[in-house]
Amino acid sequence: MGDARASAARHYAKEPGELTQSSPSESTSPHVTLTIAGSDSSGGAGIQADLKTFTVHGVYGASVVTALTAQNTQGVRGVHAVPSEFVALQLESVLEDLDVKAIKTGMLTTAECIAAVTCVLADKARGPLVVDPVMVATSGDRLLEAAALSVMREQLIPLASLVTPNLEEAAVLSGQPIAASRHEMEEQGRRLLDLGPQAVLLKGGHCGWDDAEAADVLVSPTGTEVFSAPRLSTLGTHGSGCSLSAAVAANLAIGHDLEGSIGLAKSFVGVAIAGAIGRRVGHGRSPLDHLAAIDPRLRPDGDRNR
Repeated sequence: MGDARASAARHYAKEPGELTQSSPSESTSPHVTLTIAGSDSSGGAGIQADLKTFTVHGVYGASVVTALTAQNTQGVRGVHAVPSEFVALQLESVLEDLDVKAIKTGMLTTAECIAAVTCVLADKARGPLVVDPVMVATSGDRLLEAAALSVMREQLIPLASLVTPNLEEAAVLSGQPIAASRHEMEEQGRRLLDLGPQAVLLKGGHCGWDDAEAADVLVSPTGTEVFSAPRLSTLGTHGSGCSLSAAVAANLAIGHDLEGSIGLAKSFVGVAIAGAIGRRVGHGRSPLDHLAAIDPRLRPDGDRNR
């Protein structure tokens, strides 16, 4: 199994750490990156996955917790939403003190939460905003109230530098059936672009028509671009969507442009998925190995004499 992990990882990175050490900025101040999302008690997705991703990328991670979930790799057993007023207070506290370079949103749960977050972001936030429109967990459990959808469409998405829906989320947001081809992904991306974001990245990791490639489609006013990587045969994808959007935000905070940030994030997630092969956590959909992208000498089980 170790050979499989090493072989898969070679599709994404030439040298250990190359995905997390590239920075165009000469600043010595930390690149503060903020996640606004829910907590995953099993540590594989949500706030926990975002903060791991930020740390591996060398940026300073701050967080606003929108909900507590009782979940593991097999499913979500309960959700406790944080009152929207307290979510707003957390967000105001961070933005009034820290020099936040980029923000991502994840699980926002309720219409009231989305409205509160949007109000504060519109007033106080600066820099790029990555919106991951989390609706359903990898296990299939619903994480967004039906009443919150219109608020997300009308208030939050227009503020976004990038929206990162998977195929199911893109279908719900666009009011269309789930895309069955890359052409339909592009069409739905253009529909979502009409909602007001600067760009849309449709994630094709769970598509059913391509067994060889996992392709994500970026749609912007200037055209489309496809980010493709070999599809890995594994169930270890818990938290992959959260980690991708967090990695994009981290790279934007560092100073990469949007296309460069997406390319680096795609490679990072590929390495993290490959690194989890043979390192199973739990009895369901195992989480990514976020540490796989750093130099193995820094890992607890790495070769410190290399």
